[in-house]
Amino acid sequence: MAPMKLHGMALSPNVVRVAAVLNEFGLDFEIVPVDLRTGAHKHPDFLALNPFGQIPALQDGDEVLYESRAINRYIATKYRSQGPDLVPTPSAKLETWLEVESHHFYPAVSPLVFQLLIKPMLGGAPDAAVVDKHAAELAKVLDVYEAHLAKEGNRYLAGGAYTLADANHLSYMFMLTKTSKAEDLVASRPHVKAWWEDISARPAWKKTVAAIPLPPSPSA
Repeated sequence: MAPMKLHGMALSPNVVRVAAVLNEFGLDFEIVPVDLRTGAHKHPDFLALNPFGQIPALQDGDEVLYESRAINRYIATKYRSQGPDLVPTPSAKLETWLEVESHHFYPAVSPLVFQLLIKPMLGGAPDAAVVDKHAAELAKVLDVYEAHLAKEGNRYLAGGAYTLADANHLSYMFMLTKTSKAEDLVASRPHVKAWWEDISARPAWKKTVAAIPLPPSPSA
């Protein structure tokens, strides 16, 4: 079986989100570079894969998918027998926390990571007002996580087992811990910290991290 093709930039958190789940199932894949800086995502060849011109896109044989969360659910469903059951059904907690990640966590963490980690790598300087705004928003979100994870039986977001709800957080949680806000936002919340240490210790995630081209030290 030919390796799957994951189109995108290796540093992109959305690409990393998919790579983490591919690795969880031990699936063979290659990252096909799509350089946003040169506009490659708007080239006709890439638009044929994703007409919205956003990374990532995944080719699995004749199947072509885009939208990282949809890709992950597809992988977790199609290849369920090759790894952990990341999408147990029915699961009210799973469905709820998949949505919490996309509608509450992501909108706050994404601009924060861009300002503190990505922007300096591109030669820019963080906008302090934007950082403060989104750090405050993320703090409120993570307070909800802290309360949820503190409840009996909630070792993970959907209960006692690792699921796609946890996996979809890995890339941005990792990027967040590489910023100057890691102490305030993660380490100061003991249950969030314990959850992060647990999910980030998974062998599949360690393999994923090894392929992320991050600078050697966090940005201030």
